[in-house]
Amino acid sequence: MAPPSSSSTAKSAALDEHCYYCFEVINASLKRTGSDLVVPFEDQGSEYPLFITWNIYPSSTLGKLVKSTPRLRGCIGCFEPLPIVEGLADYAKTSAFKDRRFSPITESELPRLECGVSLLTDFEECQDYLDWEVGTHGIYIHLPNPQLASQTDGGLGLANDGTPSSSSASSSGSSTPAASAPRKWLRSSGSERPFLTATYLPDVMPAQGWTKVEAIDSAIRKAGWDGRITESTRKSLRVRRYQSAKCTRTYDEWMEWRSGAERA
Repeated sequence: MAPPSSSSTAKSAALDEHCYYCFEVINASLKRTGSDLVVPFEDQGSEYPLFITWNIYPSSTLGKLVKSTPRLRGCIGCFEPLPIVEGLADYAKTSAFKDRRFSPITESELPRLECGVSLLTDFEECQDYLDWEVGTHGIYIHLPNPQLASQTDGGLGLANDGTPSSSSASSSGSSTPAASAPRKWLRSSGSERPFLTATYLPDVMPAQGWTKVEAIDSAIRKAGWDGRITESTRKSLRVRRYQSAKCTRTYDEWMEWRSGAERA
């Protein structure tokens, strides 16, 4: 099933209960309850590509009215459309416990967590690397593997130094989302050359204060290329843009909702 084509569809489908369900999932995993979880929203068979983000607040702000800015604690998603219940459950745990940039989330950290659910929609091929808007679009870049290209045609204008062999951005050292992607997106049409890939969700660029070029260059680094970035490097990219609807809720909001649900 293809991702929904309307961003309004995603916005109407992004629910507080999606975040609460993610909290329920990792809480059950941490406490090893073994009980079946009740899905707190109506499952209409919708499928979405999605990302789950876990942020954590400093321990010094716990129980205080003063709000500080949380830091990223885990973020992984998938560009393959998944049934919403399955996708939330799988990636709530994957982003919490298997983001290789961080240690697994612990039970003691639960009260400081914030969960964000991003449903992705409106995927489009960009005409060039600047064919997207900051604050509206996320970007998913595909960079022809410079190492392989230098061995074959050498026509990409890329410096041939320090080239990594990995084609995944999931273990980059940055504090930005990691992603898994369909195999068909990792190769160009009519060619078997592998690609280095990276993505940034729509809210990352405004949060970082990046221009389009700064975001593209950062994504190239995130994908694993540590050679010189030139205009030819940027022009060699295949870029897909997308939009998302994001719902974010904290541990306290989850507990308040949970208390109300138990009383009902």
